[in-house]
Amino acid sequence: MIYFGLFVLVVIAFLLYMLKVAHENNVLHHQLLLKGEQEKIRLFFISDTHLRKINRQMIEQLDGQFDAVIIGGDFADGRTPIQRIHDNLKLLTPLGPTYFVWGNNDREVGEERLRSILQEHGVQIIANDAVLLPKNNRFWLNAIEDTSTMKYSFDEAFAKVEEKDLVVFISHNPGVFARVRAKFRADLMIGGHLHGGQIRIGPYGVHPNGSYREREGVMTLVSNGYGTTLLPFRLGARPQCHIIDIKISGK
Repeated sequence: MIYFGLFVLVVIAFLLYMLKVAHENNVLHHQLLLKGEQEKIRLFFISDTHLRKINRQMIEQLDGQFDAVIIGGDFADGRTPIQRIHDNLKLLTPLGPTYFVWGNNDREVGEERLRSILQEHGVQIIANDAVLLPKNNRFWLNAIEDTSTMKYSFDEAFAKVEEKDLVVFISHNPGVFARVRAKFRADLMIGGHLHGGQIRIGPYGVHPNGSYREREGVMTLVSNGYGTTLLPFRLGARPQCHIIDIKISGK
């Protein structure tokens, strides 16, 4: 009986630890050097918020304004209170012009309802399209519809882009990145969706841990995401959002 009691205590302690990890506020900083007319561009990326409430103190501690705030999908799901969506957007939108990319769970809220909320907060949706940032360089944010809809189009997302333009390609599901690299040119690719496996046993997980690294010549950011799905626990795949400082110089 004593051993069973100890086992129960260990399990409870382990669950509490995973719950604590799931509610960490980790902001990762990344650097990217590109060639073009000299300037700096700053991006903030957050994905897979799901049910989670964004931490106000984390947002308030971010240094300065951003040229673009990118919400990389699964900002909400069927469990997310509508007021929480509003509250999270109220924290993000003051950081800079805010852009939204569809994830596979967002439409559980109701597509028109979520569109209306995003519009109310001045958030622009990018789906099979590209947005040109008002910078010295022709600097695009390109994004596709979520792959779960089977209505995504790489050709439409890249239709406006010219050969020498700078491009950040965003897809909630990073599984399409290899296909994009094979046909189009991008300077940075950003995605989420995988949660880094969310619960990992050592090096093993359902999906790879998030990373920022070069893949076949293209810098690629795959985020662990900020929230959780199914269970409110994380282990070995800490939650994260991202600051990307892009320095452009030397044509």
